[in-house]
Amino acid sequence: MQRNYAYYKKAFDGIPKPFGFVDLDLLDHNIARITARAGSKNIRIATKSVRSTPLIKRILHSSPVFCGLMCFSPQEAIYLLKQGMDDIVMGYPVWEPGALSGLAELIRHGKSVTLMVDSIAHIEHIEGIAKRYGVRFPVCLDMDMSMDMPGLHFGVWRSPIRTVEDARPVVARILSSGGVTMDGVMGYEAQIAGVGDHAPGMAAKNALVRTLKRRSVKLIAEKRAELVAMIEDALGSPLRFVNGGGTGSLRTTTQEEAVTEVTVGSGFFSPGLFDHYKDFRYQPAAGFAVEIVRKPAEHLYTCLGGGYAASGPAGKDKLPKPYLPQGAALLSLEGAGEVQTPVLYKGEEQLDLGDPVFFRHAKAGELCERFTHLYGVSQGQVVDQISTYRGDGQCFL
Repeated sequence: MQRNYAYYKKAFDGIPKPFGFVDLDLLDHNIARITARAGSKNIRIATKSVRSTPLIKRILHSSPVFCGLMCFSPQEAIYLLKQGMDDIVMGYPVWEPGALSGLAELIRHGKSVTLMVDSIAHIEHIEGIAKRYGVRFPVCLDMDMSMDMPGLHFGVWRSPIRTVEDARPVVARILSSGGVTMDGVMGYEAQIAGVGDHAPGMAAKNALVRTLKRRSVKLIAEKRAELVAMIEDALGSPLRFVNGGGTGSLRTTTQEEAVTEVTVGSGFFSPGLFDHYKDFRYQPAAGFAVEIVRKPAEHLYTCLGGGYAASGPAGKDKLPKPYLPQGAALLSLEGAGEVQTPVLYKGEEQLDLGDPVFFRHAKAGELCERFTHLYGVSQGQVVDQISTYRGDGQCFL
């Protein structure tokens, strides 16, 4: 399903730039590959990597393997529940009392929302809201899956629960509470799911990352299995779910017997940062186009806008990638700018003023913060205008 410059230029002819787009054929291809890679596990959609209600629904309805959503903002969860979606796990703890009250009201009316916790303080805070609304909040215990070595913290700083012994007092507090119920366990192995290991020109670093990943996979599986066994023994019954992984760790996380579901988000759009994984490669299904408005020198084309950098530590990898025409590149001294983005191109395509240059965002859902809608293209034609959260008048994270 290779796309070239002429394909998209023709499909989007006459559409004012800049614009965002999603290639629905490539999206469906990615969905099919992800469901196949999940094997016997369910998949929970990471909504932050999509940020479009119609597209979230499209993915949810594509296969029974999709079991629900993982949200990162309580306001987003409330919004999606009111749009008819259900079975939401909060990816991070919720503290703000107004947000907890809104979730409690929806739980009272039969909606399924699971709160993330990693401390007794979280439990005690939640209990007050639960009592006020006459509900019990289902909770998920978040365990840190990073790996510590001398001089290196391989992973991200998430939960303070790093061992099963750290978890015991929190689990005991949950089981003795009248305001919460133990629903599930989560562990996100960011050092596997979110770290590329096949970057061009970085053979030594790639080899080191792969070695660390292999060591980490074994430790993660042991830690997660031990935690689940401890909790289910204390609970006297199976947990409703055991969640793990991300797009970059599907192969390894799905091999764990204790895991019942994996979280996937970025793989649906397959943004720039996901080009450099040895285990997989999905199709670039989403991007944006900016317009050439100047030709300041031979082979140089200055586009209007385009400076849509991604979150995380600042670096070249967080800049949008010129995608088509193939061979186009940013200038190291300018990058992608707020009002102008010069592009160097020496290829065979004849580029003129008014022509588009197509880019891919470094991350997935952050693209949707820049546009009120994405143009959906299929079989070489624009077939839909798909609203983003911004287009729905929503702004969460």
